[in-house]
This record gives sequence, structure tokens and C-alpha cells, in this order.
Amino acid sequence: MRSKMTMEVKKRAGESTSSLLYRFSKRVQQSGILRESKKRRSYHRPINRNKRRLSALHREQKRKEFERAKKLGLS
Repeated sequence: MRSKMTMEVKKRAGESTSSLLYRFSKRVQQSGILRESKKRRSYHRPINRNKRRLSALHREQKRKEFERAKKLGLS
């Protein structure tokens, strides 16, 4: 369930729109709403330790094969 965060800034008497926008963006920046939303934008399911290890071993093997082929002039 997502919680909705709201940010409200009221225009002061005689304040320009640009300064109102500046105040709003500054308050949003300080609140951490943007950082939190960017963090939640894409969720990566945690990979278990064994799968990470096998993946690393596979990458290492492929790298060695590539280097060997390069030395032999096959690539």
C-alpha cells in the first residue's frame, strides 16, 4: 500500500509565481519525497547468495574464454 505524501505551499501577498515555485521545489527537496519516489520507482527482487555466486563464476569463465580466444586470434 502506498502512502500519499502531500506538499502544500501557499502564495504570500505580493509574491511572484517564480518565487513560489522556488519555495515549493526547495521544500520538496528538503522533505526527501523525490529521493523516496526515485528509490521506489524500480524494485529489484533480491537474488539469493547461491545464484549470485553461480553468476559470478559464469562471468569469470566467459571472460577467460574471451581472453584465450583473443590470444589465439579467434576474435
